[in-house]
Amino acid sequence: MTNSTTLTDLEIAQAAPIRHIKEIAANLSIPQDDLEYYGKHKSKLPLKLIDEEKIAKSSLILVTAISPTPAGEGKTTVSIGLADGLNKIGKKAMVVLREPSLGPVFGIKGGAAGGGYSQVIPMVDINLHFTGDFSAIEKANNLLAALIDNNIQNKINNLNIDPRTIVWKRVMDMNDRALRHIIIGIGGTNNGIPREDGFNITAASEVMAILCLSKDFDDLKSRLGNIFIGYTFDKKPVFARQLKAQGPMALLLKDAIKPNLVQTLEGNPAIIHGGPFANIAQGTNTIIATKTGLSLSDYVVTEAGFGADLGAEKFLDIKCPVGGLKPKALVLVATIRALRHHGGAKKDEYNTPDIARVTKGFENLEKHIENCKKFGLNPVVAINHFFTDTDEEIDLVREKCAAMGVKAVVSKGWALGSGGTTDLAQAVVDVIDSGVNHYHQLYDWSLSIEDKINTIATEIYGASKVTYSPKAKSQLNDFIKNGFNGLPVCMAKTQKSFSDDEKKIGRPVNFTVSVREFELAAGAGFIVPILGEMMRMPGLPSIPASEGMDIDNQGFITGLS
Repeated sequence: MTNSTTLTDLEIAQAAPIRHIKEIAANLSIPQDDLEYYGKHKSKLPLKLIDEEKIAKSSLILVTAISPTPAGEGKTTVSIGLADGLNKIGKKAMVVLREPSLGPVFGIKGGAAGGGYSQVIPMVDINLHFTGDFSAIEKANNLLAALIDNNIQNKINNLNIDPRTIVWKRVMDMNDRALRHIIIGIGGTNNGIPREDGFNITAASEVMAILCLSKDFDDLKSRLGNIFIGYTFDKKPVFARQLKAQGPMALLLKDAIKPNLVQTLEGNPAIIHGGPFANIAQGTNTIIATKTGLSLSDYVVTEAGFGADLGAEKFLDIKCPVGGLKPKALVLVATIRALRHHGGAKKDEYNTPDIARVTKGFENLEKHIENCKKFGLNPVVAINHFFTDTDEEIDLVREKCAAMGVKAVVSKGWALGSGGTTDLAQAVVDVIDSGVNHYHQLYDWSLSIEDKINTIATEIYGASKVTYSPKAKSQLNDFIKNGFNGLPVCMAKTQKSFSDDEKKIGRPVNFTVSVREFELAAGAGFIVPILGEMMRMPGLPSIPASEGMDIDNQGFITGLS
């Protein structure tokens, strides 16, 4: 929260007036016949609305953040507030975001639709099932899993897949640690071939990553067909297209590929589509959604998950080159409480003013600013305001940012909506109008896999070197042998630190990152180096957010936030 009001996010959202979605669409000049209604307040949009000529004239604004505290620093809230603020100062703007995953909603977060007076609505629908995109992705993923096991069982069409090498897992959109590692196929010959398997959470599915990087339906089918499954007994790679899986998988995604139109609390347009995690996958909404937004508005605000070392790096090195996107501004979200955290404050001290800890913690923000500049983007720092912030702490951050040639602006979107974000909006417009930013990738995809990893680890994380386990080295050789050297890398590491050790907060130096193993996302079009232990199926906390949720006989909901 950013002030001391007693109203919850849910109460604010439920009390807000909400317009029929056809009114929101009309303001964007979208014909009613192009709307596919999901009730009165949600709609799917057709892909034909994408206009490359209009996209070239519009301004894409990326919102990212410093290394977060466990509670997060409010990127979504700032993104929504910024879009509202841009509209407030007379610009035609919209926000384009990811969809929430049910796992975090019922686990830790309790919701992911912004907060306070900077929210997207209908908040309850967005957090719970929405338009069924996650369910469609889950079904497409699990269809491929069923086809794989059916092929192993099949004596006629068998592809000679070695069950021990299968990397494709089933998914569901819920935190359930008991499903991470399982044995399937037991109970007799009619029940399949016994083998090790497991579940990932839906947001970690490669199908999710593929949907978010696909440019159109043909591209979607091609990428689905390129999904790597495992190896044959004679060590040859097997892909989903060999099971003729891409057609039926795409069929299940026929509606999910279309972006979803909703609105902010202030009645401004918002598109929400896709939802890959940023510590494993690319952590951004779909290319289709971003391009649809740019086709319909002059300014599009979008976000990349977790800290800039994860979400922003992947947005700029993977999504932008694939989609032909060029951001014209970058907003780096910081909070005073996060700077206290990186300065050594414990969790129960996050809200205690401490100028010495903010001074020390600024090292983290400093490194993120330096990293943004390596992409040709001079960021605007948004200080997401909390009521425990002091003027002395805020002034310190402003002065230190100014010394680096960066403007820092206080954002009060949570407490005041667009009335608290107009200064931030104007600062962003000024940066765009100045023409100071000239986006470019950090590395060339044609470099070796090791060189690409080393570039990110040393330039973005600040590591001194990279080491590889024997398993990782063996996998690397297989990738090179099978022609995957030209793919970008999508680093999987903790979001809590620049390093692969979450305890190294602030700005660690003279550290080594270790690649434990790799995953090949050939359909999505990237290689995933895994640094440390990464969780693809989270567990619920000891007191899950779901315990505080309820619905009464009149349909009144409590507990979402």
